[in-house]
Amino acid sequence: MNQPNSRTLVISPNWIGDAVMAQPLLRRLKELHPERPIDVLAPAWVAPAWEAMREVDTVMETPFRHGALQLGERRRFAKELAKKGYVDSYVLPNTLKYALIPWLAGIPRRVGYKGEMRYGLVNVMHHDERVAPRPMAQFYQALADAPVRGLARPAKLPYPEMQVSPEASHAAMAKLGIAQGTRYVTFAPGAEFGPAKRWPVQHFAELARMVQQEHPGTEVLLLGSPKDREVCEEIVALAPNARNIAGATSLKEAIALIAQSAAMVTNDSGLMHIAAALGRPIVAIYGPTDPRHTPPHSDLAKVLWLHIECSPCQQRECPLGHHNCMRGITAQMAWEPLQRMLPVRRADELIL
Repeated sequence: MNQPNSRTLVISPNWIGDAVMAQPLLRRLKELHPERPIDVLAPAWVAPAWEAMREVDTVMETPFRHGALQLGERRRFAKELAKKGYVDSYVLPNTLKYALIPWLAGIPRRVGYKGEMRYGLVNVMHHDERVAPRPMAQFYQALADAPVRGLARPAKLPYPEMQVSPEASHAAMAKLGIAQGTRYVTFAPGAEFGPAKRWPVQHFAELARMVQQEHPGTEVLLLGSPKDREVCEEIVALAPNARNIAGATSLKEAIALIAQSAAMVTNDSGLMHIAAALGRPIVAIYGPTDPRHTPPHSDLAKVLWLHIECSPCQQRECPLGHHNCMRGITAQMAWEPLQRMLPVRRADELIL
């Protein structure tokens, strides 16, 4: 039976893409307890992704340094959480230090995967299969229900869903001087995981030139964090009409821009998962990672993956030094699905 004013706490993963893939968990929790508000504890760099999910009531930013135990700080923070009336918690990171928080806060039901030997801290324990791990969206959604060993993969994986108001998108566009009605394509050339996941700069630049040659008036925006600004500058050097806005927007603004994008071309990245959850057409480029495990969850996505003999290696840098899994995907191969996502506009629709 639900207690009056009871709430649910979800502790976020540290990666943007993982946070997006956890949205089906929230949807399932709302199906089970529609009256129960869901709060999310998340790192600052991930928080905007949760804010774009309709199931979330409040997002609290994690006050801890990355990687540090900070037991005293966790005790003090847990003491504040204990006042909020949480009846259950879902610990999505597999680390012990995050499982400490709901235990210290006295939350009675603490759900999570086994992780770092968290017996007692997590008292509703789920187990994944090492030989055949669950796809991430299913991995997180399964926490809403009773633990099941050997959970079968569904015929269709759950699709994350996010939403952005038109006003937020227009404000982000106005900040960059993009007029309403301008059609633009977003490219996401970066990848936090490492350089092995990055499609070559030359291919991105060639594709940008194709877009602008075949669709005059369509802008190409290069999105990413400040860490991606250098690689985006290399693309602009080869395709001068592309616009580098990596590091010039917050994640919240980037999400708002993606929501109005005609299409996105992207490496396997957090921005890819955001675009999928926003229902945007996507050309997703995979090399060392496996789209069967972390695909863009969208019927509008086209995945390009050569699946050569050494792929997926799951390495941050190509261990063989050739990077053929990404180099072999040409700009023309990406252009074929992208052009179908960009129907020719009438002359009176062009923004010149």
